[in-house]
Parts: sequence; structure tokens; C-alpha cells
Amino acid sequence: MLQPTSAPVVRPARVQAIDIVRGLVMVVMALDHVRDFWSYTPFKPDDLTQTTTLFFFTRWITHFCAPTFVFLSGVSIWLTQQRRGSRGAMSRFLLTRGLWLIGLELVVFSGVLQWGYGMLLLLILWAIGGSMVLLSGLLWLPRPILIGLAALILLGHDALPFLQPVTAANVGWALLHNSPFGLPLPGGPLLLVAYSLGPWLGVLLAGYLVGPWFQLPLLERTRRLRLAGVALLVLFVGLRATNWYGDPQPWAAQPRGGLYTVLSFLNVSKYPPSLLFCCLTLGAALLLLSVAEELTHRPARWLRTYGQVPFFFYLLHLLLISGAAWVWTRLAFGYPVNLSFTPALEWPPTYHFSLVRCYSVWVAVVLVLYWPCRWYQAYKQRHTYWWLSYL
Repeated sequence: MLQPTSAPVVRPARVQAIDIVRGLVMVVMALDHVRDFWSYTPFKPDDLTQTTTLFFFTRWITHFCAPTFVFLSGVSIWLTQQRRGSRGAMSRFLLTRGLWLIGLELVVFSGVLQWGYGMLLLLILWAIGGSMVLLSGLLWLPRPILIGLAALILLGHDALPFLQPVTAANVGWALLHNSPFGLPLPGGPLLLVAYSLGPWLGVLLAGYLVGPWFQLPLLERTRRLRLAGVALLVLFVGLRATNWYGDPQPWAAQPRGGLYTVLSFLNVSKYPPSLLFCCLTLGAALLLLSVAEELTHRPARWLRTYGQVPFFFYLLHLLLISGAAWVWTRLAFGYPVNLSFTPALEWPPTYHFSLVRCYSVWVAVVLVLYWPCRWYQAYKQRHTYWWLSYL
């Protein structure tokens, strides 16, 4: 008996707005990583005493990436749970995928990001993976309790103090809520934690709880997204104007002039993500989601391609950016230099940071990765291998 030839896999319809906005996030995220490897500065781009407007916004615009991506991960988890139909199956998937992401962060991406330095990094994959592990248990709780927990985390974590110093005795709490810290491991490398887990769990939970909106009729979904987005931005402006609560870094009039005072107002804290940081970034993300579903032009289709294979893009773009930087610095300076992890005093004398170089490399990276992402997107649509759900 002849076996039928392979046919395209029939999958539930995707939500275009999620793919487009997630694709935009991936593209903007690449700009930040190119800056890290190709145009790092001896000052922080948000240091208003030294930065320029363009350097500030080159860094500031990338702040929207992590919270939007984590939020959309929560939305996607809820939608996937509806397709699987089993809370138990979803719980097991979140547990295994979360642990897998944490393992990749420690084993693969620590080396990719800081070649030449013996450290273990806990960055965005750790935050997403750890939040998934926690959500694998939390999703059994009633929805009202999850709403209360998400609100408590997002509204209340700024009231908690940071632990100083971080030691082996209190590292568990520091991993949940602290500013970036390093902790030497006994007989091992330095553990560098940039993303504390607690606030990012709140963002993931928020996305998971908003997930049902994406099964509503388009007009109702759009209305809710717009109202929520505007509400968050209004809350941001109101709280920020008073300097009362929501961010550990108050804004202030700047001696360099009114424009830099505006930058001070916008300069909210990502590490850990403050309430005002989340209001600003997620408010804008919700507004983008409210308009992205009906976009049909070519740039939207390009972004949708990146957004349907986010982990594949993440892996390739880090390998390409860091590998090319290794080659560039070796050819330009006679030896490879990881600018992000090398003190400025040890940079090659002929190195100069350049936004022209930064943006040129960024555009090249995004363009080069379109074709492999398009291939992998088609591959995932044709196959149902179990491991594809982890990539």
C-alpha cells in the first residue's frame, strides 16, 4: 500500500499582531547587542552628564525589548495552553522548557557573550526560563489569585530594599529581587546576575492573564489593548511627574538644558524593571499590538518572519554579532577584544566608538538573517518534531 506523500502541517491560525511586534522586538534588540560588541562607550549611554541625545535614544529604545518579549511569552503560553487542552501537559512543558533555557544561558550564551572571560551570566533567558518554571506551578491557581499576585509583584516590588552585600546566605532572595550583582562561586567562576527573577515573573504573569483578549473579536481586542496601553502611559506620566513612587531614580532638571531634562524624565530603571519602566514599555507595546493585526505591507511581513522564529533569530544574531566582532577586532587591532567586558583603560588606543559603525553593522545583521529565518519559518510549518517547540 502506497504511503501518502508528506503534506503541509495544519496548525491553528497565529495571531499576526504578536508575531509582528515580537519581530520588531528582535530587530531592535539586535541594535543593542551590536552596540555592545561594535560601539561600546566608556560611559553609560543613559549618563546624562556625558551622553549625547542619539546615544541615549540608541540605548533607550532597546529598553522596550525585554519587557515586551517576556509579556508576549506569557500571552503565547496562555494561547498554547488552550490548544493543548491540558493544564498538566502545559505545566510539564513549562518546567522542561524553562530549565532548558536556563541551561542554555549558562552553557552556551555565557560563552557567546563574554568570550575570553570566565563568568557565568544570568540574563534574559534565565529570567524567562526561571519565570516559566515558577509559572508551571502557579498556573494551577485560580485566575483571581494570579491577578492579585501579578499586581502585587509589579506594583509592590519597588518598595523592597536591595540586599547589600549579596552573599551565599542571601543569594536566593537576591535572585528574586536585586539590582545586578556578582557573586564568586566557591572554587569556580564569577556568577553575574543582571536580571532578577521576581519582577520578570510579574511581567510574564501579566501577559498570561491578558492572553484571553487575543481570542476575542478583533474590535473588542483592539479596544481593550488601547485602553490598557493608554492607562499605563497615563500612570507612568502621573507617577513620574511627582517622583513619588515607582522608580528608584528620580528625574530632575538638568544643567545641560531642557532636552536633557526630558531625557531624565524618560530615563527609568531596567535593572530590575521598575513599575514605571513596565508602565512605559508595556503601555507602548499594548498600543502597538492594537494596530499590528491589520498591517499588510512588506516591512510587516518581514517582521512577522522574525517574530515567528524568535529563539532561532536570538541564537543566530548573537553568534553572528559576537563572531564578526572577534574577527573585526583581531584584524583592526591585532588581537580580539570583547569591548563589553574589557575595562575602557585596556581598550586598543586606536578604538573609537561610532554610531555610524553601530547602525551599519546592525542593518547588515538584520538583512543577512532574514533568509535563514525565512527558511526555518517554513521548516517549522512543514514539520511537527517535538524539539521544534523548544526552538
